[in-house]
Amino acid sequence: MWIADKWKDYEVIDCSKGEKLERWGNYILVRPDPQVIWDTPRTQPRWKQKNGHYHRSKKGGGEWEFFDLPQQWDIHYNRLTFHLKPFSFKHTGLFPEQAVNWDWFSEKIRQSKRPIKVLNLFAYTGGATVAAAAAGASVTHVDAAKGMVTWAKENAVSSGLANAPIRWIVDDCVKFTEREIRRGNHYDAIIMDPPSYGRGPKGEIWKIEDAIYPLVKLCVQLLSEKPLFFLINSYTTGLQPAVLAYMLGMEMRRFDGTIDAQEIGLPVSCNGLILPCGASGRWEAR
Repeated sequence: MWIADKWKDYEVIDCSKGEKLERWGNYILVRPDPQVIWDTPRTQPRWKQKNGHYHRSKKGGGEWEFFDLPQQWDIHYNRLTFHLKPFSFKHTGLFPEQAVNWDWFSEKIRQSKRPIKVLNLFAYTGGATVAAAAAGASVTHVDAAKGMVTWAKENAVSSGLANAPIRWIVDDCVKFTEREIRRGNHYDAIIMDPPSYGRGPKGEIWKIEDAIYPLVKLCVQLLSEKPLFFLINSYTTGLQPAVLAYMLGMEMRRFDGTIDAQEIGLPVSCNGLILPCGASGRWEAR
């Protein structure tokens, strides 16, 4: 498992009975997590000191309950600064476990000693975008939600990257990729963080089990002659690390590289557990 264990502004303090107790900067949140099926005693006192609690509904969805929590605040990871705000379906605007991937590809970009063009698909609020830009890459950031792209721009500005070579695109990721192929554009690295289910700006339905492999095949057509890396993230139970590895292995055969895929996780500070948070597949040039 790849573990995001270098955070100072974020930690999973405890987890029990379907929920995790987290510290985001100076604020404590309780959020549901379907992986937490164990029922351990909640002896950690900060369970009672929470600033926000997302309650799941048995009918699906849920709602936030706030106790002295600002509408927005910042946390930092190395030189990066992210705006946080609790919004729909338990999210805060950041997936902290992805820091382990930011560190990995940032090092690859810095060590390449050449200009690197990165395509970030389903780019959300731009965690990977700002990490890649801070490492020296030029980035094309694509997400179907205009609000998420605006949020990502704010994260770039707050991270000191207002003038970085980032291209901000509001578009359906599949259609954008198809157009880039027709335009003859190429990238040295691709990052994709697809949702399990979603809709494009014109109502296009995305279901990951049906759509991910055709998109990987399209993306391979966008790679330059000497690609640096290809990263796929999955939060979908059916897409295990081995599945991500097989997809990359089949489609990246013509390039000289290696493939690895693992679960990604976050350390739990009060008991030494590692909380699993999805999976990542990585192809990298030799």
